[in-house]
Parts: sequence; C-alpha cells; structure tokens
Amino acid sequence: MARKPARAYESAHLRPEDLRGASRRARAELDFDEPGVLGALFGQFDANLVQLENRLGVYIGARGNHVQIEGTEDAVARARDVLRGLHQRLLSGLEIDAGAVEALIAMSSEPTLEGIVDGTGVDMLGNPPIMIRTRRKTIVPRSAMQIDYMRALASHDIIFALGPAGTGKTYLAVAQAVSQLMTGSVQRLILSRPAVEAGERLGFLPGDMKEKVDPYLRPLYDALYDCMPPEQVERRIASGEIEIAPIAFMRGRTLADAFVILDEAQNTTPAQMKMFLTRFGQNSRMVVCGDPRQVDIPGGDAMSGLKDAVERLEGVEGLATIRFTRADVVRHPIVGRIVEAYEGPGS
Repeated sequence: MARKPARAYESAHLRPEDLRGASRRARAELDFDEPGVLGALFGQFDANLVQLENRLGVYIGARGNHVQIEGTEDAVARARDVLRGLHQRLLSGLEIDAGAVEALIAMSSEPTLEGIVDGTGVDMLGNPPIMIRTRRKTIVPRSAMQIDYMRALASHDIIFALGPAGTGKTYLAVAQAVSQLMTGSVQRLILSRPAVEAGERLGFLPGDMKEKVDPYLRPLYDALYDCMPPEQVERRIASGEIEIAPIAFMRGRTLADAFVILDEAQNTTPAQMKMFLTRFGQNSRMVVCGDPRQVDIPGGDAMSGLKDAVERLEGVEGLATIRFTRADVVRHPIVGRIVEAYEGPGS
C-alpha cells in the first residue's frame, strides 16, 4: 500500500509589538501528522531544532507533534520552511543530518525553496524533481545555485562549473556521471585533472604510472566511492568503463559515448583546454570544474585555460556556465567564512 503523504499544518500570528527600529515579531505553529519521523526531524536531543534556533535567532518549542516557532517575521518564516523541507525529505525516504539542515537554512532565503519542498514532485514551474540517483544515495540540491547546476548537468552537452571549494562542483558532476553510467545512457566515465604540482613530469615520482598520478586524482576517487560501492568502482576501472587519468593522457583521442569530467581546470593552459574540449564525441557530456581564483600554473603569469575558454565560449549553443560563490558553500559553515576571509565579502 502506498504511503499516504503527510502534511504539516500551520498557522501564523503576528504579535502586536512593532517597536520603533525593531523587526516585526511573529509566531508560527505547525502540526505534523506523521509522528514516526519526528525523532529524525528534531534530531538527537533536538539537535536540529537547536541548530535552527542558533542560525536563525528563533525560539522553537516542540511538544508531541506540535511545534511553535517565535522570532522576527522573516526568521520565523524561514525556520518554518526549513522544518517543512526536512519533513518532506524524510517522507521521501531521504536521510537528514546537520549538513542537510544547514543546506536548507542557506536556501531558505531563496524563492526556489518552496518549489523543492512542497511535496508535489514538481517545482513552481512544473519541472520534475531535482535529484540525482546513484547506487548508494539520492542527492538533492544543497544550495540555490546547485539547482541550476543539476539541471544543466541533465540537459547541456558541455558545462563549465566555476567557484570556490566546497560548492559541490566536482561531487555533483561525478554523481551525475555515475547515474548515467548506471542507466546505460553513457558507456564510459572519464575523470581527469592536470597534475601541475609536478609540472606534468611524473617520472621523478616513485612507482608505476597509476601510483604516480593517484595522489592528484584522489578527490575524484573519493566522490566515486561515495556514489558507488567500492568493489564496483574497482571492477569498472579494471574493465575500462571508468578511466581516471591526467589531462595529458587525453591528447589524440575522441571521447564518444562518455561522460567526461575535468577537475581543477583553472590549472590548464589555453592549449590544454582547447585540446581537451575538442576531444568531445558523439553521445557525450563534458563537465569542466575549477576555481578561477586558485590558479597554480607554474610561472605565475601564465593564462588559465579555464578563464580563456569561458571568455571565448560564453553564449555558445549547447554550453552552460554555472558560477558559484561563497554563499553556495555546502561544507561546514566555517568553510564559507574561510572563503570570505580570503576573498572578501563581495565574492
């Protein structure tokens, strides 16, 4: 028997106090008719509610399935929407943790949040639900820009993903690639990045070629293992369905029926980037990820192939450019504050 969708009933009451210079106060009340998920919704020792209180400056009281939120009008509305979003995720079979709570808090100031959490399966424009299904997990957006990115990953031939660390650029690209490999829409998954720290002269490192380049490609392995059981990753690497290699190994190839990801693309030269992009073949998809502010090309004055490509190809049909900022950082909140400290509040 299909599970009856639950609803969160709410009522909001504005308080009469509207003191000069003070924000208008409000109270919202919600009743959840699925008590079986309340433990996960509130968190152990009400940790999720405490996180909401600390981040939004509200007071949350919970008794049974009844929740009351008090604070400024805007903060109460955001806390209400976050609780509704978390509740809907639980009913959809998704787990929630501190990261999911933080992600919805960050998204709660965006108009897109309502369309994600309203439980209808489509957003306000009638688009299908925004998610990526892999063998190990179902991934949903954790920032407003990730919504656009995930849609681009599903619809465009070549995607440039630009922005600071922690925004999900590479992780979501790998997840989409794994999803398409599992469904058979592509036959190969090719992951690449430049090994600029060694100047591409890997012969001085110990071991065979795989052992030489693995340290540079470890972030790609980590994302793969998070989306697919390790034994499947190793089996598909052995069979050639998954290939992980430095960008220098792409020269002279045509990458057809493949999902191709280039990570740390800001460390390519314009010549390398042109070589890589022109490998594009039939029934393929290509994602180029990088942070234009973190160029490590030896010499210091060398032009980044990522910056050059984005400037040349902006507006070309079939290409999408997604620009993340520090506001889209979905790792621990302190990562966003670190990015702001290094790059300034306007980044």
